[in-house]
Amino acid sequence: MAGHSKWANTKHRKAAVDAKRAKINGRYIKHIEVAARNGGPDAEGNPALALAVQKAKKESVPNDNIDRAIKRGAGLTGDAVEYEEITYEVRGPAGSALLVECLTDNRNRAAAEVRTAVTRAGGTVADPGSVAYLFQRKGVVTVPAAEGLTEDDVLAAVLEAGVEEVYEREEHFEVHSEPSDLQDVVSGLDDAGITYDSDDVAFVSEMKIDLELEDAKKFLRLHDSLDDLDDVQSIHTNADLSAETLAALEAEG
Repeated sequence: MAGHSKWANTKHRKAAVDAKRAKINGRYIKHIEVAARNGGPDAEGNPALALAVQKAKKESVPNDNIDRAIKRGAGLTGDAVEYEEITYEVRGPAGSALLVECLTDNRNRAAAEVRTAVTRAGGTVADPGSVAYLFQRKGVVTVPAAEGLTEDDVLAAVLEAGVEEVYEREEHFEVHSEPSDLQDVVSGLDDAGITYDSDDVAFVSEMKIDLELEDAKKFLRLHDSLDDLDDVQSIHTNADLSAETLAALEAEG
C-alpha cells in the first residue's frame, strides 16, 4: 500500500485510550533482549541494541526495565533467552491481507494462539507465500503535520538519505525508504529539527483494499484479536478505510 492505512489512525487513538502500556513495554523489552543476546550488552558496539533501547526510551519504557532486559538478553542474570521470529499470513474480509510478525519462546503456543484468534474473528490463516508476495519491506517514518511544515520541507531534509517517496496524509507525512536507509532518514530529520512520531521497518503493499463499514468492523475485530496476543510484535496489512468509513466507525464508538 502507498503508506500506512488510514485505519491505523483509529488504531493509534484506540491504543492511546486503552493505554496498553504493559504490552507495549513487553514488545520493546523483547527486542532489547534479542539484540543483547545477538550482539552483547554494550550498546556502543551493538547498533541493533542501541536502536532497540532508543525506541524503548522514546515510548517511556522505564530505565530499570531496559537495564534488566539487556542483562537478561546477554546472559548476565543466568536466565536463558531464546526467542524465535515467525511470520503468519492471514486473509481477512473483502480480500484484505495481514502479515503477523511474532517473537516467541514457544512456536507451538504462538501458532495455536494465532490460529484461534484468526478463526474466532472470522479470518483465515493462509498458506505460506499466498499473502507475503503482496508486501515489500520498507523503512517508514511518520512525521506529524506541524503548522507550517510542508511536504517539500520533509523531502529536503531526507533527500540525500536515499528516500524513495514522501507521502502527505491527512494528519501526517510518511517517508518511505529502503530498510538500510532508515537511520539516514531519521538523522536527516533530526538535523533539520523535524520531529517524527515513529520510525520502523514495515511490510508495505501497493495493492490496497478499501473496506466498507461492515467489512471494516470485521477487519478491526480480527486485527485487535491478533494485537492482543503477547507473542505478536507487529501487524502489517493492505486494508484501508475511506474518510467516510472512519467517520462512521467513530460515530458508532
